[in-house]
Amino acid sequence: MSEGLLGPGVALPPVRRLADELGVSPGTVATAYKELRQRGIVVTRGRGGTVVAAAPAVASRRPPRVPDGLRDLAGGHPDPQLLPRLVPPSRLSPGARSHRATPRVTRLEHAVREWLGPDGVPTEHVAFAHGALDLIGRLLSVELRPGDAVAMEDPGYHHLLDLVTALGLRNVPVAVDDEGLLPEALRTALRAGVRAVVCSPRAQNPRGGCFSAARRDALVAVLREEPEVLVVENDHASAVADAPLYTLTSGGLARWVHVRTVSKFLGTDLRWAAAACDPTTLARHDGRMLLTSGWVSHLLQETVYGLMTDDGTRALVARARETYSLRRTALLQELERHGIPAHGASGMNVWVPVPDESAVVNGLRSYGWWVASGARFRLASGPAVRIAVAGLQSADAARLASDFAAVLVESEATYGG
Repeated sequence: MSEGLLGPGVALPPVRRLADELGVSPGTVATAYKELRQRGIVVTRGRGGTVVAAAPAVASRRPPRVPDGLRDLAGGHPDPQLLPRLVPPSRLSPGARSHRATPRVTRLEHAVREWLGPDGVPTEHVAFAHGALDLIGRLLSVELRPGDAVAMEDPGYHHLLDLVTALGLRNVPVAVDDEGLLPEALRTALRAGVRAVVCSPRAQNPRGGCFSAARRDALVAVLREEPEVLVVENDHASAVADAPLYTLTSGGLARWVHVRTVSKFLGTDLRWAAAACDPTTLARHDGRMLLTSGWVSHLLQETVYGLMTDDGTRALVARARETYSLRRTALLQELERHGIPAHGASGMNVWVPVPDESAVVNGLRSYGWWVASGARFRLASGPAVRIAVAGLQSADAARLASDFAAVLVESEATYGG
């Protein structure tokens, strides 16, 4: 199967027949089949026998194209007016030579430690990657094997949900509220045998939850029960999250990584991530990167360093954080005024539970708005829509909320609730 000789749907021989052919006991073959089933490589279909599982779906949650003429509140991108102008450094990386021996620009590494340290993240071991998805995908592929389970926020970031599936791993949903992961839901997932946990400490996408100190402590207590589980903390909107960081990584966990990117506030084309982690995780991540891309472009690293240390850029990022907070709060208040419960404790999104996602998405489309159906963010949680507020002017929040309320009335009249 690993060589591609047996494709999806191909039946495996019955246990006793294969045991006779290989000259081993039926128990040995049955144990091997059980291991393959647990890893999602084969599935059992009752009288249909055991067959090779279908290849994992890739990008199954890809958002649809925004129809022409609609106001896009589905994409989740930062406001271009609140991003700095990208200017590559004047000193370009010298010609044809490898950076494998020194993959990280020293001054950027120091800047990252100064960035993460005040938030309580241990910074003895630091790594760089080509974005959060790149780093998380590399770690999961090194640490886990096909069929292993990963605890994921539900609702959660759709690209991460797809990534886990594409790696041949299993998503195990963990419910969230306005303070992030629910401790008892996480404990249930850990007892079910998950090998890794992926979560956001603030600006959780799509619901917007952020850890409180009490929630962080409760989650750390649960995670300490399973010290070998890798904890991945994705702080994707850090500088514009408008919430303090209560990091799991300060709790003395054995296996952990804290990831930060800059695309939400320095530029979507800056595919760079910084990570602090335990020494084992660092060695495994850097070892695999050494065999693939080798390093993150030093030209990119110098660009990030220049922006991170520029006073004008820092002021712009601070203004972006304040602006996104005002826009998010304005929409939440207007929805509340119409009696519509919604969630968005931090970050750049508002999550609105609804009876029927399609009815709301299509209804708002008729009013000129395009919002994201919650289906692509959900595993087992209830229906909702996600509204990206980064580009939503506070003055427009009242009209959107009014249209939302009208759509809910229309959909109830049409579908009977």
